[in-house]
Amino acid sequence: MSIIIKSDQEIATMRQAGRMVATVLEVLKSQVRAGMKTEELDVIAAREVKKLGAKPSFKGYHRFPANLCVSVNDEIVHGIPGKRVLHEGDVVSLDFGVIFKGFQGDAALTIGVGNISQEAKQLIEAAEGALKAGIAMARAGARLGDVSAEIQHYVESRGYSVVREYTGHGIGREMHEEPLIPNFGLPGQGPLLKKGMALALEPMVTMGDWRTRLGDDNWVVLTKDGSLSAHFENTIAITDAEPEILTAL
Repeated sequence: MSIIIKSDQEIATMRQAGRMVATVLEVLKSQVRAGMKTEELDVIAAREVKKLGAKPSFKGYHRFPANLCVSVNDEIVHGIPGKRVLHEGDVVSLDFGVIFKGFQGDAALTIGVGNISQEAKQLIEAAEGALKAGIAMARAGARLGDVSAEIQHYVESRGYSVVREYTGHGIGREMHEEPLIPNFGLPGQGPLLKKGMALALEPMVTMGDWRTRLGDDNWVVLTKDGSLSAHFENTIAITDAEPEILTAL
């Protein structure tokens, strides 16, 4: 397996791209409200990334038609913004990427619309916690399986499931580079993590079974059993010490 190692200069550029992703997601978080159409969030994302002098990664990628992925309730990933209206209590995942000076940044988060159920809150907390747990394991000298296993353990120990058919990924000049980063696995297995690697970790967590189905538009991925889902992602760089979160403000 080819592992892409980024130079210090490349990581610095990715750091800029990552901050742009984080900036746009913060704006989007502040705008989510009951009664709005998901396409309104796409318009906001396009406007904000243009202000920053970057390009959205997703639009046109494998013919994806939008700037932003908006996935609601049982939708896990790759939701296309459109006429759907958000309602109080919905769970909304926002996934956004940026291209800046030829390098990529990618991140996702899940939020509730207004007041959401306690069960939904706990699911969101578990998904975010799983991302943090995985990042903590992503150190030079560890194996990729250490990261995957930690995410799986964190999620399953709380009674939830991790999606197995979609994974995190390496990232750099391309949105998806090697290695694939499953959210399940065995410690001590897989490629050795080395300083300079850039990885996009993204646990996708469901309240029910981990199996998925593809929507009628051949883009959106949903839970097969109709259960709620939550998704968090950060782009990180492996260092000599703690991993650096590139998609942080």
